[in-house]
Amino acid sequence: MSSASTFKVGDHVGWNSEAGHVSGTITKVHTQDFDYKGHTHHASPDKPQYEIKSDKTDHVAAHYGEALKHID
Repeated sequence: MSSASTFKVGDHVGWNSEAGHVSGTITKVHTQDFDYKGHTHHASPDKPQYEIKSDKTDHVAAHYGEALKHID
C-alpha cells in the first residue's frame, strides 16, 4: 500500500505547522506547477499539491499529500 493518501476538494485534513497542529478544508488540487504568493510550487499528477483553507483563520496553505492526514 502506498504511503501517500489521496485527497479531494472538500476533505477535512490536518497538518503540522510552525504554529502547531492546524486543520482545514481542501479547496483546490494542483496537478501541475502553479504560482502561489509569488512563488512557483511544483506539482504533478503523481505528486499533487493541495490548497487548504484553515478552519481557524481563513489562511490558505499549499501542501503535498505526505504532510496531510484525514480528519473526521
